[in-house]
Amino acid sequence: MKFFNFHLMPYRHADLDAVEQNGGAWVTYSNRHYDPVLGADLYHEYLDQMEYAEQLGFDGVCLNEHHQTAYGMMPIPGVLAGALARSIKKAQIAILGRALPLLSNPLMVAEEFAMLDNLTRGRFIAGFVRGIGAEYHAMGINPAESQERFAEAHDMIVKAWSEPGPFSYHGKHYQFQYVNPWPRPYRQPGPPIWVPSQGSSSTIKWAAGLRYTYCQTLSPIATVKKFFDMYREEALKAGYEATAEQLAWSNCIYVGDTDEKAMREARPHLEALMTRLLKMPIEMLLPPGYTNMEAMKRIKMTRANASGKVQSVDDLVKAGVVIVGGPETVRQRLAEYEAMAGFGTSLTKTQFGTLPDDMTRANMQAISEEILPHFQKR
Repeated sequence: MKFFNFHLMPYRHADLDAVEQNGGAWVTYSNRHYDPVLGADLYHEYLDQMEYAEQLGFDGVCLNEHHQTAYGMMPIPGVLAGALARSIKKAQIAILGRALPLLSNPLMVAEEFAMLDNLTRGRFIAGFVRGIGAEYHAMGINPAESQERFAEAHDMIVKAWSEPGPFSYHGKHYQFQYVNPWPRPYRQPGPPIWVPSQGSSSTIKWAAGLRYTYCQTLSPIATVKKFFDMYREEALKAGYEATAEQLAWSNCIYVGDTDEKAMREARPHLEALMTRLLKMPIEMLLPPGYTNMEAMKRIKMTRANASGKVQSVDDLVKAGVVIVGGPETVRQRLAEYEAMAGFGTSLTKTQFGTLPDDMTRANMQAISEEILPHFQKR
């Protein structure tokens, strides 16, 4: 199994009472609560943590994209990936991922990702997502066009990487007389593509058909297994057998000296993530036109806060959404979940919610010493 240190880069100094009064940390939570001095310190703190992850033996680091939220300070993840491209020498760097439908010019992603692939000499992983519903409120994009814009932007980017230019492109949403991006990707025909999702059946079918790595977002492990099984079934329909390396699970892991101490230490910070920073009204998460009714029901069932019901940290641990405990407990649960769901990559959030730097680094070190050696060579 491979381990990627997945960082959300939250504004961990957020006023949680103000977030609660606002109904969530997305779009309408005023940026007057952002202190640029504290924010600048956080950017450097988080980049230092990701560099530390490579020193500890993690196989890669992950960034992602969200807009107008204290949940994650990465509206342009390529800026941060560029900062890491020179300091991280061996580990892979993944952006999971860029929200393609939000862009008026997807060619800029083709150029941005090609640059990162050159800077890392082929250690870059390109992630493509539609973006959650809140992003469409933030960016003023019609959510009913999300699927079409995503598919068209993806096709154009892949063609721009794999076919010599210049050539013209004329689609429904994007038109270009000249497609001729410089530089070309370091790896040909382009960097590997990973597709994170909340569990959309159409996304899983599409990713399996193209043999892309599918990444399941934070969900109960039984749900993770269900969606990974769906991917494997779609792969068989496409004429091949999916491998564990094509499946990645996004999780939170916290390792303490004992189960009791780990729960005591992690609890307030996981609660800040799940009940404040991740929470949003359902109409913000799933705006009209964003998805069909079947997918909407499925997402509401799998997301801890989509229905407005607050789950305790104990519930999240029991459901296998997060793993918290002493070293032996974490090893046993991760081995159980690996065998159950059959994933080959753990996208592990070692920092979550309001977890401070010293506790994050202690957690990272404990994972590297107590967890990674038991799984990386299996």
